[in-house]
Amino acid sequence: MPYEPSGRVPSRAAAAIPAEAASTEYTLGAGDQVRVDVFGVADLSGTTYTLLSDGSLTLPWVGKVVLQGLTTEKASETLVQRYRRYIHRPSITVSLVSPRPVRIGVVGEVNRPGAYTTGQSAGGTIEGDGAAAPIRTVTQAIQAAGGITQLADIRNIEIRRPQLGNRQEVIRVDLWAFLQAGELDQDIPLRDGDTLIVPTVSALDPREAVQLAAANFSPETVRINVVGEVKSPGTLALQSNTSLNQAILAAGGFDLTRARTSEVQLIRINPDGSAVRREIQVDLSAEVNEATNPALRNNDIVVVGRSGLARTGDFLNTLLGPINPFVGVFSILRIFGGN
Repeated sequence: MPYEPSGRVPSRAAAAIPAEAASTEYTLGAGDQVRVDVFGVADLSGTTYTLLSDGSLTLPWVGKVVLQGLTTEKASETLVQRYRRYIHRPSITVSLVSPRPVRIGVVGEVNRPGAYTTGQSAGGTIEGDGAAAPIRTVTQAIQAAGGITQLADIRNIEIRRPQLGNRQEVIRVDLWAFLQAGELDQDIPLRDGDTLIVPTVSALDPREAVQLAAANFSPETVRINVVGEVKSPGTLALQSNTSLNQAILAAGGFDLTRARTSEVQLIRINPDGSAVRREIQVDLSAEVNEATNPALRNNDIVVVGRSGLARTGDFLNTLLGPINPFVGVFSILRIFGGN
C-alpha cells in the first residue's frame, strides 16, 4: 500500500545553491552533491548525496538511480516515477548543493591553450595558476586561457559539447556580434566536457583589430621589443592596443643625438615562425593607422636605426680608437683620396 505523506515539512540538512547561481541548463554528473526532499516524508528528506562515477546514487526503498545528464528538474521527475509505487502522489525535489569541478578545453587562437578545471560550475574559481575568476561562459573561458591572439576569428568560434551515445553537438558562437550589438546570448554558458575552439582568421582587418584589443577577452598586455636608438631600449609590457608611436614613447622616445627619427623598422614574427620586416615612415602626431602608426602585436620588434651623422661618428670612433688620433686623420684622408 503506498505511503501517505504526513504533511510535515522536511528538515533542511544542507543549503542548496540559489536558482540565480545555478543555471537551469546545468546537467548532473559524477561528483555533484545533491539534496533529495520528499515532501511529507521526513525520513527521506534533507539527505545530501554525492553522485558516483557512473552518475548514480543509491536511495532508500528504490535503490540505485542514475541521474547522469539530467537537470535537477528532470531528476526530480525521475525520482517521482521511482517512488510512485511506495508513496501516493509523491512530491520530490532534487536540489544542487555543491557542483562538481567542471573541466573544459580551450584550444586554437588563445595565448594559453589547454584544459581548465573550475572549482565550481556555478560561481566557482579556477584552480592552479589561473586567476581567481569564475568560468561560466565563453568569454570567461577565453580570459582564463590568456585571452585571444590577434589572429583569432571571433566570428566563428565553436563549442563542441559531448552528448549521450558518443554524439557531439557543435554550437556556433559569434563574439563580434556580442561586441557590436550587445548580443549577450552569444556568450554561451559552458558545461562539463565542453571544448572551445577559436579558429584562425583568414584576413585581418586593422580597424577591427583595434576594437578587439580593447575587449575584455583580449590579453591585458603584450610584449614589445624596442631596440636601437631610443633612451630606454628593451622589452616592454604594454597594453594590447598599443600603437607604434606609443611603444617608441614608452621606451623613452628617440635619442635625438643619434636616432633616425624619420623611419623605423617593424619586425613581426608570424605564428609559423616566419618574419616580416617593414619600413615605416614615422609620424608621431598620427592617429592609429596601418601606414605610419600601426597597432602592434605580441612579440613585435621595433628597430630604431642610427642617423647618418651617428653612423659617421661611430665609423670615425672605430677607425680612430686604437691608433694615434693625429696619424689617424692623415690615414683617413689618404683612404678617401685626400692629399
